[in-house]
Amino acid sequence: MDLSVNDSFGVWDEERKPRGSASLASIVAAFVPTWVTAILFLAIFAAIRHRYPKIYAPRTFIGTIPEKDRTPSASRSYFDWVHTLRVVPDKFTLYHHSLDSYLYLRFLRTMIFICVVGCCLTWPILMPINATGGGVSSQLDKIAIGNVAKKKRLYAHAVIAWIFFGFVMFVVARERLWLIGLRQAWNLSKPNAKRLSSRTVLFLSAPKEALDEQNLHRYFGDDAVRCWPATKADTLESLVADRNSKAEQLEAAEITLIQNVNKKERKGQRKNSQRNGNEPNYDHLPDTVKKSLRPTHRLTVPPVGKKVDSIEWFRQQIKEKESDIEKARESYESPDSQGAAAVFVEFKSQAAAQRAYQQISSSEILALNPRFAGVMPKEIIWNNLTIPPARRISQEGMALGLVIAAIIFWSIPVAFVGAISNISYLAENYKWLDFLNKLPGSVLGLLTGLLPPLLTSLLSKYVPNIFRYIFKSFGEPTNTSAELKVQKWYYVFQVTQVFLVTTLSSGAAAVASQIAHDPTSVPTLLAERLPRASNFYLTYFIVQGTTSSADNMLNYSDLLLYLFFYYFVDKTPRQKYNSYTTMQGIAWGKVFPKYTNFTVIAIAYSCVAPLVLGFAAVGLSMFYFSYRYMLLYTVQSTIDTKGHSYTLALQQLLTGVYLAELCLIGLFGIRQATGPSIMIAVLFIVTIVYNATMNRYFTPLEKFLPADLAIESEDGDEETPLLSSVEEGHSESNIQRLGQRAHVPAQVLDPIARFFEPHIFASYKAMKAWLKDGEFDEGDVPEYKEEDVKKAYLNPAFTSGTPLVWLARDGMGVSRNEVRECEEKGLKASDQGAWVDEKGRVKWNVKDFGEIPIFEEEVKY
Repeated sequence: MDLSVNDSFGVWDEERKPRGSASLASIVAAFVPTWVTAILFLAIFAAIRHRYPKIYAPRTFIGTIPEKDRTPSASRSYFDWVHTLRVVPDKFTLYHHSLDSYLYLRFLRTMIFICVVGCCLTWPILMPINATGGGVSSQLDKIAIGNVAKKKRLYAHAVIAWIFFGFVMFVVARERLWLIGLRQAWNLSKPNAKRLSSRTVLFLSAPKEALDEQNLHRYFGDDAVRCWPATKADTLESLVADRNSKAEQLEAAEITLIQNVNKKERKGQRKNSQRNGNEPNYDHLPDTVKKSLRPTHRLTVPPVGKKVDSIEWFRQQIKEKESDIEKARESYESPDSQGAAAVFVEFKSQAAAQRAYQQISSSEILALNPRFAGVMPKEIIWNNLTIPPARRISQEGMALGLVIAAIIFWSIPVAFVGAISNISYLAENYKWLDFLNKLPGSVLGLLTGLLPPLLTSLLSKYVPNIFRYIFKSFGEPTNTSAELKVQKWYYVFQVTQVFLVTTLSSGAAAVASQIAHDPTSVPTLLAERLPRASNFYLTYFIVQGTTSSADNMLNYSDLLLYLFFYYFVDKTPRQKYNSYTTMQGIAWGKVFPKYTNFTVIAIAYSCVAPLVLGFAAVGLSMFYFSYRYMLLYTVQSTIDTKGHSYTLALQQLLTGVYLAELCLIGLFGIRQATGPSIMIAVLFIVTIVYNATMNRYFTPLEKFLPADLAIESEDGDEETPLLSSVEEGHSESNIQRLGQRAHVPAQVLDPIARFFEPHIFASYKAMKAWLKDGEFDEGDVPEYKEEDVKKAYLNPAFTSGTPLVWLARDGMGVSRNEVRECEEKGLKASDQGAWVDEKGRVKWNVKDFGEIPIFEEEVKY
């Protein structure tokens, strides 16, 4: 029997021992330093965590988070957080953080679940079959498909593929159906349905007539209540930004004066005043001394170079800007926009807003489109609302072109990194690299095991920031819409670069030309290259799961940045307040694609190199632990996609199934295994049909809220299920009924029924009950002041006032004098809640935000 196989497949050879990709030395070489680093990071984290609660536990105490939403923390001990993580459920983040936060943790749990089930299916069946497959592979390659020389054994891989990929498709469909029920129950609950944003729709490309409130009902129906036009106001926005900048500069100059005077007093005036029996006081200083201590600067505007008193000049500039802003507001006229405008429209109810969101409001082409429901004021990118329709379309095309070009050209460095991971193959084929084979095993292990995943992680780190900048610069109207586009395209980058280009590591140009010449070669290319790259992904999961999750916990970059700004940059109370209250954010467009790709890789390798599933499960578990800590303790999400990020991630997950099937088709084709090839080809067709069917029926429910449910929720109808055509929400399931007849314990039966019958247990009625089975407060309905509603969706340039000048109180009384002078000039000022200590350092009251003059409770729009 001829055991020789296509040498380009790179798995075995009769004459010599193969250079298997998944060498144990590379795994160990990556395992040891990464675990040492992770343990070191965690030890440092545990040691310093209680000393820097601002960095490691702000959600337990910080004043900008309402007390009811703070994570419970019994003490500041070294390991109190371990107890909290153990007893506080993930559901806590749903009630006290955001819907996306909870769904992200559920997403990680779902990915881990898929990998663990994959291990249970593939390890006991495929690993023994591979190990005894008749090939000559060694080390970890022995339990991969490359060691199977007997064609009939490949039927096992085909059968497992049907079972496992079918399971993955079921989980995706189940989660999408579950999410539909949750989003409907969440968005239609009173606390969310009564929010102003839930009753408001943003219409872009609005004709001038639609901006007139007299035409409100003509364009938007009788249920429209009010509108907020958004037109071009560049000049006014520039004036407001300049005024705010001058106010911050004034605060810095005032603080400089306060510190100068108190420093002078500490050096000598205190002794003199004590000899005279008087308390030191700023008012008693000679005018010449006062003048010498006041900050000055030279002008960069006409008259250029003139030396001026900084405080007086900034006060004068602020008043001039105030006057210019008032004149601009009073004389402002809405320009003839020709569609280069937008309008926010409030409706009587959420149901009415959803109807308006789903219907065509104008017969004009491109008018009042696109549109967005549930937009909150803080996520609006005002400059991008006033773009003409044709220009918006062209800019979208340019943004996509730039993103696609970035993905393509990123192939060059990524392919180089992929080549390093298979350096032994390169050393065999290129004589000038032969010296690499003479390196010590430990060095070679580090080169092939640790270096490639580290470089890959570094190369992909800044890509989402680049994509985000492109989409925001080219017209996305909200931060949420931009973030969802980042998620879509960063996922394409992850799969293309971190997976495919790295796998097809013979070079991006060669691969691209080969695919262009013969598109049908994709399965063969995958089949040839995928087994070789398994070592890279085993070490990639190790590096990411250990060092990155430990880095999430230690978060040394934020700590060092905060300390640097606190001691060297922030000088005014406002600057210190802003640094202190600014919490670590989380970008859904960055984190979802990265770990979706984790699972895509694991699924693609599930029947080729099953060991990858186990490493992926361990890596994802570490990330789940670190992100759970972050969402409970440190992160404040600023973007709310209302569950759309999870929906998108679930749809993207099926890429792993498609790639795995294509790879198996190529592998079986190379081996001329006709039966297994036919089985996978049929499975591939079934997957396409399944995907198209699910998208057809689920997408409308994922995008829109059903109007009938919205009306019934407002009428207080508690009994309407999500899918009445399938089951009533309160009916007993078939699995439960059959299980009870077989006397199966309820503890076993209920989880099985809940998993396999989501049409019952994820219905609208069932999810409403699930929401209430916790800390969900139905009575937490927002109430708005009329003045807040009037300015809710107006450009801040039209409504924002001059910032209050916040100073630090001092013993010499300088702040009192400066507050008085500011108010005499017509500027609001205060020295409450901040002070200068005996060493001249600015402090503020971090424990009582009620004393902070610039603190305002956020309005829940």
